[in-house]
Amino acid sequence: MVLDLTASSAALTRAICDIPSVSGDEKTLADAIEQSVAPLAHLEVIRHGNTIVARTDRGRDRRVAIAGHIDTVPVNGNLPTRDIEVDGEPYLWGRGTVDMKAGTAVQLKLAAELTDPAVDITWMWYDNEEVEATKNGLALLAAARPDLLQADFAILGEPSNGEVEGGCNGTLRAIVRTSGVRAHSARAWIGENAIHRAAPILTRLAEYRAREVPVEGLLYRESLSAVRIAGGVAGNVIPDACEVEVNYRFAPSKSAADAEAHVRAVLAGFDVEITDAAEGARPGLDADIARDFVTAVGAEPRPKYGWTDVARFSALGIPAVNYGPGDPHLAHHDEERVPLAQIAAVEQGLRAWLTSH
Repeated sequence: MVLDLTASSAALTRAICDIPSVSGDEKTLADAIEQSVAPLAHLEVIRHGNTIVARTDRGRDRRVAIAGHIDTVPVNGNLPTRDIEVDGEPYLWGRGTVDMKAGTAVQLKLAAELTDPAVDITWMWYDNEEVEATKNGLALLAAARPDLLQADFAILGEPSNGEVEGGCNGTLRAIVRTSGVRAHSARAWIGENAIHRAAPILTRLAEYRAREVPVEGLLYRESLSAVRIAGGVAGNVIPDACEVEVNYRFAPSKSAADAEAHVRAVLAGFDVEITDAAEGARPGLDADIARDFVTAVGAEPRPKYGWTDVARFSALGIPAVNYGPGDPHLAHHDEERVPLAQIAAVEQGLRAWLTSH
C-alpha cells in the first residue's frame, strides 16, 4: 500500500486511521509510510523495526526533529472513520484521529512537500508509544542510533488542540501492599483482612489535593491516584493480601527520585514498591528557537499534563514541545474525533514556520 501524499491532511488522516495499527501491530502502516516516502529524492529514509526516519540534508545551520507515533490503543467499534458534525463543525471521527494520526498525517504531507525547508528536518514515525517503555520505537531508535535524534529543537505531534504544550509531567507507578491472615469468612474474627487494611491507603489518596506547580511560566497540575486494586482468593475466605496500584503524575521540576520520596511520604507506614518511573520534561520555551516557533504559529503556550516523548528529547538537552490537532480529553475515548479545521491550522502553522526562518 502506498499513501497518496498529495491528498489533503484530512484525507491522509482518514487513510492512515483506516489502517488499524494497535500497539504491536503497526507493520502494515509502517510499510505504507516507508513505501510512500522512499521515492522522495530530497529525503534519506531509514527504517528501524517499525520506526521510519526521513531526513533532509540541505546543510542548514539548525536541525529540527518532528515526530509522531503510529500506534493506537485498541479499537472499540470506532473504525472505519467517518465524517460527522458537532455543533455545525465538521469532524473526522474514529480511533486514532486524535491520538495521534491527524498529527502524523500533517507531518507526512509536509515531509513530501517541503523539499527545501529553512531548517534541516528529521521526520520520525514510530511504533509502540501506547505501551510499556521497553517497546517504544523512539526509545529503541535512540539506543541503536542516537545520532538520528540529534537536533536543536523537537516537536511531537501529540494532540494539543492546535496550541503549543510545553514539556510534560513525569509519571511514576507504585504497588502498595497490605497483608493479613486467611480464615473462613464465617469466622472472620479468626483472620486479618488485608483488603480492609488497605482502607487507609484509599483514604489518603481520596483526600490528596493535587498540587499546582509553576515551572518556567507554565502551571503544571499534579495528581496521585489509585488506578487498580487486587485482593482475595475466594468468596468465603478472608484475604491475606491486597495490592493497590498508584499512579503519580508530577511536575517537571521534580526528578523521579523526588517523586518517589513524595509517594513514600504520603503512604508512610505501608509497603511501597516503585514499579515504573519516567522523568518529565521542562518546557524549554526559553530557547530562542522555541520562542520563534511559538510566535510563528501564533499559539498560546500551555503545560502538558500527560507524559509524552518530549521527555526523551529533553533528556538529551533538546528543547521540545507538543503541537498537534485534536483535543487531548478525547484521546483513547470511544468518541475520539478531530476538527478538520484544526488539522488544516496545524499544517499551516508548521508549514509557515519551517519555510520562513
